[in-house]
Amino acid sequence: TNLDEFYMVRVGGLVDRHRLRPNRGDRLTGLTPKEQLAAIAAETAAQLPLLERLYAQTRADLADRGVDLLDAAAMKTTDAALARQKFRELEPLLTPQVYERGAALPFLRNKELYLIVLLGHGKNRAVGLVPTTRLPKVFAVQSGDVTKLLPTAELLLAHANALFPKRAVEEAALLRVTRNAEIDAGDVLDDVDADFRAVMERMLRRRRRLEPVRAQLSAGATERMVSLLHSALDLPKKRIFRAAVPLDLSFVPTLGRDVIPDSLRQQLPAPAKTAALKKGAYFDYLAQKELLIALPFQRVDPLVELLYEAADAEDVDSIHMTLYRLAGSSRIAAALAYAASQGKRVVCVLELRARFDEQNNIDYSRMLEQSGCEIHYGLPEYKVHAKLCLIQRRTPQGLICYTQVGTGNYNESTAEQYTDLMLLTADPAVGRDAKRVFDALERQTLPEAAEGLILSPNGFRPWLLERIREQAALGERGHIDILCNSMNDREIMDALRAASRAGTEVEIFIRGICCLRPGVAGETEHITVRSIIGRYLEHQRIYSFGRDGDTRVFFGSGDLLERNTIRRVEAFAEAKTEDVKEQLLAILAFLRLDDQKAWTMQPDGTYTRPEPRGYFNSQAALRDYFAGKTVEAGAPKPLAPVRTAPPAQTAPAPKKKTLWQRILAWLRAN
Repeated sequence: TNLDEFYMVRVGGLVDRHRLRPNRGDRLTGLTPKEQLAAIAAETAAQLPLLERLYAQTRADLADRGVDLLDAAAMKTTDAALARQKFRELEPLLTPQVYERGAALPFLRNKELYLIVLLGHGKNRAVGLVPTTRLPKVFAVQSGDVTKLLPTAELLLAHANALFPKRAVEEAALLRVTRNAEIDAGDVLDDVDADFRAVMERMLRRRRRLEPVRAQLSAGATERMVSLLHSALDLPKKRIFRAAVPLDLSFVPTLGRDVIPDSLRQQLPAPAKTAALKKGAYFDYLAQKELLIALPFQRVDPLVELLYEAADAEDVDSIHMTLYRLAGSSRIAAALAYAASQGKRVVCVLELRARFDEQNNIDYSRMLEQSGCEIHYGLPEYKVHAKLCLIQRRTPQGLICYTQVGTGNYNESTAEQYTDLMLLTADPAVGRDAKRVFDALERQTLPEAAEGLILSPNGFRPWLLERIREQAALGERGHIDILCNSMNDREIMDALRAASRAGTEVEIFIRGICCLRPGVAGETEHITVRSIIGRYLEHQRIYSFGRDGDTRVFFGSGDLLERNTIRRVEAFAEAKTEDVKEQLLAILAFLRLDDQKAWTMQPDGTYTRPEPRGYFNSQAALRDYFAGKTVEAGAPKPLAPVRTAPPAQTAPAPKKKTLWQRILAWLRAN
């Protein structure tokens, strides 16, 4: 799915740029769009042998465990009989289509599987096509102790002759087309007063018909088939790939436990109950303490329960919330709709341009609007990516603001798969800034607040550059920790290079794209870049500056991509209480110790695995750590203070236990 999206978005954008500005080089690499497209195609082709080996190994492992993923082209006699039976059941649902020589192929839907067949000889040549759009993706049949899986497309491929009985089948293959999805709402906005939701719906209709940027064929396809698609789809041959693996593996997550037993599924502990609080107790608790929720190690329930508490409280005046990606069945959206039904003013800033979630957000905008919520959309030139929720409550003591600041979406599905942070606080400065943010967005202007929050696009980048320069001025006594998803902001990378040249240690944890190469002599030799690729997708963002008692820690919604620092509204907050700060520093410390799921970038841009020392899995350790963070009996008991220690060779003899000693002591005790 990531490769699909890469082609739909990044390659689609390069195709557009090649058409408009073919000779303009990329700002970072200097490569023209054509050169980048050629490099991407070569890398994709180079990955296919690895994909085939992984798939073959997975098939063998499944077979050893009683799940036989059949290959329709090489089946045993009994399996072939099973395939014929399933084909006869399927045949009435099939609609083979024939396009005689010279006729254009029909529109091929994005990421849909087709059986494509070359028919006849000479002047009688034609192309046969069988869509699989409305068919089940796979058949599962129990045979004794073995479960046999037969992908439907493979079944059609094995019976291509039977589908075209009156024509000579020369060649048959499976085909999957990936289409460009890089389209901007501005491209379809022809009236400044148009309804933005209607504009987005037009955009989605246009996107479905954009040009192909990649085609995939099953391994048996010949050069003649490639030439046919090259001509029919106007697609370069270098972006037509053949591989001996199923072209669409999306059926795997749909397989029930009757097919894939629990013994083959990774069993994960349930998230810990973050707070033993009941609805009605959150306001009192937050008046005394802040509450940090670490997903997916803890449940998202406190935010949902807080929304319902606000909905039922007579003195709550309003609820404001940014919405970027919502779950298919969202408890948070239901809580907002309930609050509106209770007479509360509920303001939702809903970003319709969350890529590939546009239709879901359009549907939610209608539902929330019909429930009585006020709906506002992102700014014309800026996506609203900030994760903010503000509850305003009028009390005899005055207005109290309860604010949630987060790193991830309000999505219960990804809350079980992504590492993210949510802070619930009654800090007045944070509340005032959150109110200014929502006021500005309702006026369709950029927020300028800078009291309790740091905001992008106007404030975050200069603020971050100032923090980096402060640490660089300390030289070897300075320290910078960055945890985010991606980095390509050149100005920030230049500042980090300058800090490294000054001797400041910079530790960067980046799961995805990182355009800064570490360890380059005289430039980045004091910078390390590591990626944690574990069971959960690392999605949290933490920025830490300084050592020991001088450490300041911040977290928020934005990465260090230029789209975040320049073209999006993002929100960041400082960890002001010792408890919250210690938990954020513990996350960084555990990632630093990881020798099981970590990859370290080398100066040439490649990644290597560290040598296992303590066989430490940071995500497993964090799951255990946060499982003990409840508020049942007051404030969470913090881990012994976790600080960033200087490098061993330059650190003075410690007068107290080091970071590693404290962590190891905690691990032994737990």
